[in-house]
Amino acid sequence: MIPDEGNEELRIGVYVCHCGSNIAGVIDPTVVAEYATTLPGVVRAINTPYACADSGQNLIKEDIEKYDLNRVVVSACSVRMHEPTFRAAVSEAGLNPFLMEMANIREQCTWAHGHEPEAALEKAKDLTAAAIAKAAFLTPLDMITVPVTKRAMVIGGGVSGISAALDLGDQGIETILVEKEPTIGGVMAQLNKTFPTMDCSI
Repeated sequence: MIPDEGNEELRIGVYVCHCGSNIAGVIDPTVVAEYATTLPGVVRAINTPYACADSGQNLIKEDIEKYDLNRVVVSACSVRMHEPTFRAAVSEAGLNPFLMEMANIREQCTWAHGHEPEAALEKAKDLTAAAIAKAAFLTPLDMITVPVTKRAMVIGGGVSGISAALDLGDQGIETILVEKEPTIGGVMAQLNKTFPTMDCSI
């Protein structure tokens, strides 16, 4: 077992999602969860129909308290889709949100290798094991607030540049439009008629 920087005993909870048939239609999540129980630091490993649903999040939150978990690994879909969901869940349970790690066994595994279920299962195990290994080295982090100046510069006064500058202005952002030519409008300003109305471009 690999201790973290605080020398506390690792207590990792692993949650393997079925994602309906997206994952469970190709591999058996139960097998992945059973495999996870054999890995260092794992004290709880279970499969769940939809980890991102309220029932799945509640299971994670309840287990954090029940099993005194200090790390959480979710084997499910992409980080882009549900990392904020699971970070919020562990945070609500009193665990630092950065002590949660995800393994993408949907896009990177069952969707990519649906024609090879046995190989997909082995890859799902490997991805989950990698996430568990990484979780051992996670440390608590604090969110910081960085001041941002709400000002933008758009380079190019063609149709796209003008449109972008107007959109930014509509959002209340001070915008500076820069154009190297003496007039704006770009190529559009050089046309005397535009399709389909044949109106003057300017």
